[in-house]
Amino acid sequence: MTLVLNGESIDIADGTTLSQLITSKGIEEKVMAAAVNMEIVKKEDWKTRVLKEGEKVELLQFVGGG
Repeated sequence: MTLVLNGESIDIADGTTLSQLITSKGIEEKVMAAAVNMEIVKKEDWKTRVLKEGEKVELLQFVGGG
């Protein structure tokens, strides 16, 4: 199935959870917040939040600086 991750269309397997997506991208330690269709998903729900065709996922990282 296809969804949009941080503005880019990607293909993932049916039944993929948000946690599996983050792990597959190798960024699990960097992601501080995740939103699906503009709605924040609590970190404790990442393992149970199954992604669906066409959803828009945003993975947010906090960056320091100034």
